[in-house]
Amino acid sequence: MAARTDATLKSRPSSVAGECLARCSPVRASSDHGFTLLEVLVAFIIAALALVVLFNAGLAGLHSTQAASHYEQAIARARSHLTASVHAGPLVSGDWQGDDGGGFRWRLRVAPIASATVKPANAVTLRGSASFPLTLFAVTVSVAWRDGGVAREVRLDTEQIGQGTR
Repeated sequence: MAARTDATLKSRPSSVAGECLARCSPVRASSDHGFTLLEVLVAFIIAALALVVLFNAGLAGLHSTQAASHYEQAIARARSHLTASVHAGPLVSGDWQGDDGGGFRWRLRVAPIASATVKPANAVTLRGSASFPLTLFAVTVSVAWRDGGVAREVRLDTEQIGQGTR
């Protein structure tokens, strides 16, 4: 009987014998299998987490760029108000505020710090000589806006000499 079984195996084509050996073999080659469902799910989860991290980094970069742009706009607006208040006319004590558009609000405060009466160095000393009062003013300009739910503000301070009242 053993001779007959050997003869039967010998008469079969070699591909059929190889399949039998591959099916019957306890160790299978890993190249014959694809990915398991668990491996695919883990790969998708890792890819999704990487995309979430990249998306959040991109959003943080955009938010930082927008905040920097708002600060630059606020500084430019504050400089403009400061220049107008100092050079447009004589300084007068007071507190002014208004809407600057684009979500920006401005506030200008001019307050006297000290005053003195001075006589020019080239003035002729006559009776009733030309002396005049000068006042040192503190000038503060602030521009505020809302960034999301957070209030932001830029403030510029300077001191200017102006003509005071007698």
